[in-house]
Amino acid sequence: MVNKAEAGQPACAAAGQLSVQVCQVWPKRVWQVRLTLTAGASVADALAASGYEQAFPGVDPWAHGVGIYGHAVKAEDALRDGDRVEIYRPLTFDPMESRRRRAAHRGRKMPVSRPQRTPKARR
Repeated sequence: MVNKAEAGQPACAAAGQLSVQVCQVWPKRVWQVRLTLTAGASVADALAASGYEQAFPGVDPWAHGVGIYGHAVKAEDALRDGDRVEIYRPLTFDPMESRRRRAAHRGRKMPVSRPQRTPKARR
């Protein structure tokens, strides 16, 4: 018989534990660790348990931000089962400048404005 309190929850969540992943991605490299933490663990707890500081001594994981599935989080934010904690790296370009360049490039290649069609007269 299934306990109604546990129905619909992953096995780890039902047992009072969380399964999370901590990762950082570079253009040609990925660092990721899967962890099982106690329920109520914070983002800071996951970073500490991941061994990030030992793998990358002297690198502050919070320097460029940390998030869960693309949404910025704080150190004290609680984790949920299945979360992926992402350690962000600095941008290699300014997105606004890139957008301006694309717009300028498209502007030069746009065709000369065409005359508007006149609707045919109905009989």
